[in-house]
Amino acid sequence: MSTSRRGRGATLFSVLAIPTVALLLGSTAQAMAAPPSSVLTTSQVNVINADIQAHNHPLGSQIRRVEGDDSTPGSKAAAQQPQAAAAIPNQVLATVAGMDVASYQGNVNWASWWSQGKRFVWTKATESTSYTNPYFTQQYNGSYNQGFIRGAYHFATPNTSSGAAQATYFVAHGGGWSGDGKTLPGALDMEYNPYGATCYGLSQAAMGAWIRDFHDTYHAKTGRWPVIYTSTSWWNQCVGTSQNFSSTVPLWVARYASSAGTLPNGWGYYTVWQYTSSPLDQDTFNGAYDRVQALANG
Repeated sequence: MSTSRRGRGATLFSVLAIPTVALLLGSTAQAMAAPPSSVLTTSQVNVINADIQAHNHPLGSQIRRVEGDDSTPGSKAAAQQPQAAAAIPNQVLATVAGMDVASYQGNVNWASWWSQGKRFVWTKATESTSYTNPYFTQQYNGSYNQGFIRGAYHFATPNTSSGAAQATYFVAHGGGWSGDGKTLPGALDMEYNPYGATCYGLSQAAMGAWIRDFHDTYHAKTGRWPVIYTSTSWWNQCVGTSQNFSSTVPLWVARYASSAGTLPNGWGYYTVWQYTSSPLDQDTFNGAYDRVQALANG
């Protein structure tokens, strides 16, 4: 997955190409006049890019931004592959390869990834209560039709609305669950704030309460507890010991290195590890395939 960010919409120009892009991205931005020559100035391009970058952040984009990514092609990434599990601390031998995607992947070639051994996927559905992934249907249904066990995830912005409001929006826009044996519970993406203060201006107690609000609302609406995606550094800084979700929530930990490392406060083991972002986000399930099925079945 690319570390670049796109999102809420593009500014509309009087040039043909820009409205086309805006429509593809679901733009609702205001029109802005191009120069008479129809050549965009640097400042206009910057305005477009700033608008595109708002409200669409893929899983782990802010963790990579803050914590870095050791998984570079041809180097550590090769050593991090699940088949090298015997050499990786905190890793078990029986693992299942997976991935996660967002709008940046566009229409995904699911047959290709299936042939490479991937068997589960989460795709971005929503962010806050204002963004939905325009490629969600192709990614969510396409992976299912290929045979993947699939799920959806929500990028949280705890300073914009309540946990209950965002859980409700997520469920209403693809984040639900069905007991068909091929649908994973929705995942809550908790990571560094792309818009400002690391912890969104919340204390540990307030952040923990926000996550609890999402957690309880998601369960009330779907009958399942959400998966939580996070990094140890962010969680311990922003949530700390204010809440413990280990009895209900599977942990999806992000660490782009040769091991999953120390886990966030409260969890004794991880269920999923996002270990690289090259060439897109790749994950490994901490157990055999029947355990992925068990998570889907509830």
